[in-house]
Amino acid sequence: MNGYPMTPIGFVESPIKKPAPPDDFKGVRSRIRILQRFLPALEGLEEEVRLAVLFRFHLSREYSMKVHPRGDLSRPLKGVFATCSPRRPNGTGLSFVRLLDMKGPVLTLTGLDAVDGTPVLDIKPLRYLEETVDHYGSGKGGEIF
Repeated sequence: MNGYPMTPIGFVESPIKKPAPPDDFKGVRSRIRILQRFLPALEGLEEEVRLAVLFRFHLSREYSMKVHPRGDLSRPLKGVFATCSPRRPNGTGLSFVRLLDMKGPVLTLTGLDAVDGTPVLDIKPLRYLEETVDHYGSGKGGEIF
C-alpha cells in the first residue's frame, strides 16, 4: 500500500477561488461545510472559539525541497519545512482559526488560509492543544498560539 489515505470531513467555501499570497486571506470570512456523516462529531464544538484546521493543499500537485518564503523571489531559498509553503511533500496545511458561528453542517470562521473547495481533514479545539503544551512543555501552555 502506498501512502496513507485520508477522507475529507468537509470542504472549504471561500470567496478566494485560486491560490493567493497569505496576506490576501487576512480578515476573510470563510466556511467549512462538514459532510453529513461527520455531523455527530461536531457535538460540543459550539463552546469552542479557536480551532486548528488541518487541510489538503489540493491544488499543489508537486512539492519542492526548497522554496522562496511567501513566493517572494527576492528572499533566499529555505527548506520547505522552514516555511508555510503549500508545496509540501504531503500537501497538508494547518490554520489556527476563530470560529464565529456554527449552524448545522456549516462553520463560519476567520483565519483560514485555504481556497474554495479545499478538502478539510480534521478540526481540533486549540484549548486541548494548549493543555498538551502546558503538560509536556515549559508550563506556559498557550503561549505558542
